[in-house]
Amino acid sequence: MPDTKRTATGVLSGLAGLVGLSAVAGVLITATVTPAIAVTGAAASSAITMFDNMPSYLEISDLMEPTTLLVNDPNTGEYVEMASFYDQNRSPVGFDQVATVMYDAILSSEDPRYYEHGGVDLIGTTRAVLSNLQGGASTQGGSSISQQYVKNILIQKCEWDATTDQEKQECFIEATNSSGTEGIERKLQEMRYAVQLEQEYSKNDILLGYLNIANFGGITYGIDAAARHYFGVPASDLSLGQAAVLAGIVQNPNTYRVDQPNNEVNGAADGYALTKKRQTYVLNRMLDDGKITQEQHDAAVAEPITPNITNPAQGCAGTIAPYFCQYVVEVIKNDPAFGETSEDRQLALRRGGLKVYTTLDWRLQDAAAATMAEIAPSSMEGMSFGASAVNIEASTGRVLSIAQNTQFSEDASLASDPNYSALVYAGDQKFGKSGGFNAGSTFKIFTLVDWLEQGRSVNEVLNGRNRVFPRMTNSCSGDWVNYGGDRIGNFGNVGGYTGTPMQFTSASLNSGFLAMAEQLDLCDIGKVAAKMGVTLGNGEPIPMTVANEVIGSDNVSPMAMAGAYATVANNGVYCQPQVIDRVTDANGNELPKPERTCEQVLTPEVAATAAYALRGVMNGGTGAGANPYDGVPVIGKTGTHEGWQSWMIESSTAVATAVWVGNSTGEASLFNRSANGYQLSNMRYAIARNIQGAANEIYGGNAFPSPAGNLTKTVLRDVPNVVGMNVGEAQARLEDAGFTVTVGEPVDSDAATDIVAAQNPSGQAAGGSTITINPSNGQGGTIPSVSGTVQNAQQQLAAAGFTNVGLGACTEDKELKPNETKVLGTSPAAGTAANKGAQVTVDYARDTCAP
Repeated sequence: MPDTKRTATGVLSGLAGLVGLSAVAGVLITATVTPAIAVTGAAASSAITMFDNMPSYLEISDLMEPTTLLVNDPNTGEYVEMASFYDQNRSPVGFDQVATVMYDAILSSEDPRYYEHGGVDLIGTTRAVLSNLQGGASTQGGSSISQQYVKNILIQKCEWDATTDQEKQECFIEATNSSGTEGIERKLQEMRYAVQLEQEYSKNDILLGYLNIANFGGITYGIDAAARHYFGVPASDLSLGQAAVLAGIVQNPNTYRVDQPNNEVNGAADGYALTKKRQTYVLNRMLDDGKITQEQHDAAVAEPITPNITNPAQGCAGTIAPYFCQYVVEVIKNDPAFGETSEDRQLALRRGGLKVYTTLDWRLQDAAAATMAEIAPSSMEGMSFGASAVNIEASTGRVLSIAQNTQFSEDASLASDPNYSALVYAGDQKFGKSGGFNAGSTFKIFTLVDWLEQGRSVNEVLNGRNRVFPRMTNSCSGDWVNYGGDRIGNFGNVGGYTGTPMQFTSASLNSGFLAMAEQLDLCDIGKVAAKMGVTLGNGEPIPMTVANEVIGSDNVSPMAMAGAYATVANNGVYCQPQVIDRVTDANGNELPKPERTCEQVLTPEVAATAAYALRGVMNGGTGAGANPYDGVPVIGKTGTHEGWQSWMIESSTAVATAVWVGNSTGEASLFNRSANGYQLSNMRYAIARNIQGAANEIYGGNAFPSPAGNLTKTVLRDVPNVVGMNVGEAQARLEDAGFTVTVGEPVDSDAATDIVAAQNPSGQAAGGSTITINPSNGQGGTIPSVSGTVQNAQQQLAAAGFTNVGLGACTEDKELKPNETKVLGTSPAAGTAANKGAQVTVDYARDTCAP
């Protein structure tokens, strides 16, 4: 800080030395300044010490400028403004972009000797010092344009770090309203800096710098923003009367501003009397300086002040994509690319003058917004109804559109109106302040992917019947155990069936996916979700500690789920969603943008096979209603949670679309309410179909790669041997092993009639294939092994219950005695089951087989 111990001699010497006009300064100071200082009794160390301790260099920092979000106009290929955010509305311009009459007005009224002095107007400064020393309440006029520029630079530097209105006010007071000896010190510091600026910059640069930084009332800063705000014209088109008004406003901005027509003082009713008086003063000075003619002067004085107030739009409300815009704002507020602290990032948004080039596709956004407006109402009585849709470019992660059913507003007075919301339903807590929604069956993609990563086939057969699952492995936090014997139901209370993951995916069968998860590790399923970019809505990892999470009981964001399905569509490469293509500062210099990466998280084989299964959903499966059927192949998955949340996610190889329709809060049913001709639970299909169709038209899409052979093969399984079991037990045993069972006709057996006497096939068979079991008819027996003579054989067969015995084939054996017989076997053979009434023939040998 400058030395506060000053002497009169020091002040006078400082003034003379700083201005550099020794002879003239000595006369003026001796005649006028010295007595005034003597009256104050100011005393301190020498002027040399005081000036040595004063900073001698002032760096001109960047102006506070609005941060602007830009979107590419597909019709021209140029970027256009979507929204801006600012504490100070300012649009800096070049020297040639300001009307000459504006320069004349400001110089005649504020610093007529500007091009003659070296930064300090001695006469005006001396007058101001005298006023302060005589007890003036605040610093008086007399500052040169260069000094006023210095003052504004110092205010701006202070305000850059101010986070409250009180801090900003303190900055202003410190730079403008100090009195007495502090006023002199501030004035001297201004002078010192002003001389330095004049040594470094041209007069035109300083004048333009002043006009670009000065306040023109409220949050309007800089001559161009002022011209546009008050008169609806750029600074280059200002008329004489308009320029004189603005030159007058800058002297006392909030007194002379003309954008408050209802003011009792200086309002439209009195013709802005105070401002008119100041404008006339400016015009008089311009006339005295020869800058305008008497005729011009009189015409401008006679002309009434006629504002054309143009309030620049600020914020996301009213933009072509308000929820996309707000998502970008949340990224700026939360991503370290825009500052280490939240305060730094807030300042970057409102004061940094950034140009943020967004990823929004105007064409797709229009289609999504129109679809949402047509199908989803902004509210439904008796529930907190919400709907959201988001598009992501699969190969880059660029977010192309975000649409929502509500109207965007941050107005606190509308907080209780269900038609308005500032939450971005597509985002999560960090980016959008939304906690996400229960994923439902869309979450099954992670079990499917884990199944494939374990080398299992989508055509492997499992017992997908609805049943109690007693336990599931979790190597991270301990196994889930179903202590209560709870049964998780299927949609529509269907009983389930023995089938394949391919079938389970197409039909979205809960019990089928639980059967898959039972053979996997819940921890691994959670890791799959994580590497595909999905967390809880609050940013925490998916815990995967209970079976219900397999079928989507956790809250997740539509943005994250769109990214996960885009990963499958992008050959297993996950690209983090991004809404910003590039960022530049106010001078057009490239700045680091938020870091977003693409990474191969699934093998191409797993991704292709997952896509193969998910294609079935869109072609005859539960998602067929959302298929545009426009020639572009799509994959997808439906999801419903407890009747109060519904999802439809689909993707081409180019663009993924995630649609959520449900309760933003609460648990009202979607199945008994309708709007706009749609049952609420079915809106997702039409919304997704229309938006994906628009994406397909713009971006197209290729065929998905063929699935991996080892992940689609038919899997052979051991067939349990159920012969001897009762029919019911045998059927359950085979179904549990993943086979379909058919009960065939009874066969001969001496077992009880409910006992399986035969099965086909046995050994090994393809999983899911049909096994035929045959029960006993109770009328059969096993043909015994017989020996000896034919007569002995007949007796043995009769003893076993077979009485219909005949002679079979005869074989000659010369070693036998005449008429001697020897039994060779039976037909059917020994050990064969046969009906006891069936004929059994005995094959024999004798020395001669006579006819």
